[in-house]
Amino acid sequence: MPGQPQVGWHVQDGPAAVIAEASRRIDAAARESIGRNGVFRIVLSGGETPRRLYEALAASTQDWDAWQVYFGDERCLPADDAGRNSRMAAQAWLGRVGLPAAQVHPIPAELGPHAGARAYASTLGGVEAFDLVLLGLGEDGHTASLFPGREWGTDPAFPAALAVLDAPKPPAQRVSLSAWRLSHSRSVLVLATGSSKREAVRRWQAGERLPIAAVTPPGGLDVLLDRAAA
Repeated sequence: MPGQPQVGWHVQDGPAAVIAEASRRIDAAARESIGRNGVFRIVLSGGETPRRLYEALAASTQDWDAWQVYFGDERCLPADDAGRNSRMAAQAWLGRVGLPAAQVHPIPAELGPHAGARAYASTLGGVEAFDLVLLGLGEDGHTASLFPGREWGTDPAFPAALAVLDAPKPPAQRVSLSAWRLSHSRSVLVLATGSSKREAVRRWQAGERLPIAAVTPPGGLDVLLDRAAA
């Protein structure tokens, strides 16, 4: 695994403050990236805290025509299933702001873990470094669908997207971006709220080898957490 990057810990008063700060950072990153090269490439996460963030972003004003949206992981469910990250993001945000459908790139996990992973690796084949990757932190230290005790794909010899066959949380079959592809980003923003995340934060800070610690972007990571998680 690559050497550990710098991690910036940014404690906020509560979940609403985490959402507000995440929205501000994404807004700033989008404007800077679009001003620099005309495009903003973002990777989305699933989860309840990201859902609240997406609802906040739906009320923001952006140059949506310049956004390219990808996903960090997906459950192997039908494309319109309520349990899909892409479905949640569409309902909370992407389908409400006029972002061109061709610029949203969901993981075709409905094809199954192996075919879905191959298809998404092909989609990412011509994509340069992401501008921002948004990640969550599971109670066990997992991120995207990279779980403890499984393959995380830290080496670029691995595909950009991995087939996950035995996730400890249902559904067991998923597709996840590999750790090295998540690391291939100008910035990585991790959200952690609630006391249930406190132990995972402590283990990460103590240097334990967790999936989240396998994401090693050159510029380091920024973690937004509330006081309960800290």
